[in-house]
Amino acid sequence: MRKKKLGKFNVLFVAGFGPVVQDITGSHKFYLDTLGLSFQEDGDYLHTDKLKGVKHFALWPLSQAAQSCFGSESWPSDLPVPQAWLEFDVDDIKQATTELEKRGYTLLTKAKKEPWGQIVTRLLSPEGILVAVAVTPAMRE
Repeated sequence: MRKKKLGKFNVLFVAGFGPVVQDITGSHKFYLDTLGLSFQEDGDYLHTDKLKGVKHFALWPLSQAAQSCFGSESWPSDLPVPQAWLEFDVDDIKQATTELEKRGYTLLTKAKKEPWGQIVTRLLSPEGILVAVAVTPAMRE
């Protein structure tokens, strides 16, 4: 925990995260139909308070994201550069990966085991967010 300095404030937790969408229908379909998240609707503003909080927040350099996805520090020029990353821990990484493939998504990684023990499947969402479904043993209680 950071020590509070005079005249400063402390961030306590991530209160919210979500994509800024241009195609509400496509995004709603991805998060609802593919990931199974349910939303309350306030006009075009779709939201939920039913997910547990973010366990990890980081500024992830693009070169490291590219290394994780492609084994190179350069992001491919034929793919949109992601503006954010978002990871969802799932109960069954193989089933989640298979389901994403069945739905026609281009997977950047498929159940790849990272050096820190996380198993991750990555793809780009309709908004260009680097989304992962993962199993992260260190975060499981």
